[in-house]
Amino acid sequence: MGKIFTVSILGCGSRGHYTYGKCMYDFPDKFKIACVCDNNPEKIRLAQDAWGIPEKDCFLDSDEFLKEKRSDALVIATQDRDHVRMCIKALELGYDILLEKPISPVEDELYELLKANEKYQRKVIVCHVLRYAPAFLKIKSLLDSGEIGKIVCIDWIEQVTYWHQAHSFVRGNWRNDQETSPMIMQKCCHDLDLLQYYANSKCKTVYSVGELCFFHKGNQPEGASSRCADCKYKHDCVYSAERLYIEKWKKDFDWAFDKPDVDDYARKQGWPFNVVDLSRPITEESIRKSYESSNYGQCVFDCDNNVVDNQTVVMQFENGIKANLTMTAFTALPGRKMTFHGTLGEIEMDEENGYIRVSRYGHGTRFLKIKEIVKEELNDDFGHGGGDLMLVKDFYKALSGDAELGTTLDRSIESHLMALAAEKSRLTGQVCYLHKDEE
Repeated sequence: MGKIFTVSILGCGSRGHYTYGKCMYDFPDKFKIACVCDNNPEKIRLAQDAWGIPEKDCFLDSDEFLKEKRSDALVIATQDRDHVRMCIKALELGYDILLEKPISPVEDELYELLKANEKYQRKVIVCHVLRYAPAFLKIKSLLDSGEIGKIVCIDWIEQVTYWHQAHSFVRGNWRNDQETSPMIMQKCCHDLDLLQYYANSKCKTVYSVGELCFFHKGNQPEGASSRCADCKYKHDCVYSAERLYIEKWKKDFDWAFDKPDVDDYARKQGWPFNVVDLSRPITEESIRKSYESSNYGQCVFDCDNNVVDNQTVVMQFENGIKANLTMTAFTALPGRKMTFHGTLGEIEMDEENGYIRVSRYGHGTRFLKIKEIVKEELNDDFGHGGGDLMLVKDFYKALSGDAELGTTLDRSIESHLMALAAEKSRLTGQVCYLHKDEE
């Protein structure tokens, strides 16, 4: 039996509690959650109840929590602009760290953290979870095998979906880039990381266009209220909180959770409902009360959001590969679609429809089912196509000294530089070089 590592969770929201914390709690032979910290007392209560954390090991103040080392490892799942400050302090204390992405929207902070990690020599793994998901690893294996020859270009679309945009990026925590990060970083951090991973090259230039075209005051229907609860359109507007949180809660429609093995009760207690409503169990009465008294009940055309709802990024990598990434809120269903065009064939992955297509010019086509690829590694994909679970497993291996970290700080910073260059290009209309010595 291997060592059981103690872990503290700093930030007990959706990712800290219901993803990394839950996953670690489910492996009592590998992890023991020893301490939790969050500035929301209700989130502390939920974590305390779920994991049996003693009162003395629960903190509402991060500065107090970070006065001393309280466990072997630390999960940092706070807001984007808190990551670097907290991570540097944690490195000083001697923690090994699981750091939620994005690292930071401030370029200087990226290098400041990298320098600190070089000084303290701790293990820091950045949560680019798709790098650990079996289907995405299969794509890497296929590309590296040379089956489609040399990659020439990549077409990629990130389907945010209409309801996810409204929930997270219009009403939710990531609605305003002055408080968090630009949309291209917070939502497409995974995509940009994978693109440079698949291209096997640093990115040379970036050009981007995009805007907030729909979710603003100019598109608010005549006579609409600033809050959904008392709006005359609350049963008609597809973005109304009544429809997204009550009608969806009662009966899913064009919903991402179509898994037959997930029962109706589990759906009703899961994301995004458990973010809107901190009651347990969640009921129709409690979720309506929660949205009526929070940001989640605001009209999507009358919020303080400023992040884009659509953006396209054109990239050229140092090895000559070109890539197009489109991120859009305006899709019915979620999931990435990507096509790799090579000199001998092409590979297409469609998450929404669950397949990978491999076509070799003159040699036919074969299809691989994503669900079967995942099941070869896992009984349950848990989240992000199994990436969440595999990330935590790899973190344990790294802590045990049995494996190298995959998404280290130095490897993860490249995708952040790509995102920052894309945002700069979008705002200035200019082609941006990633590395200053190339300008």
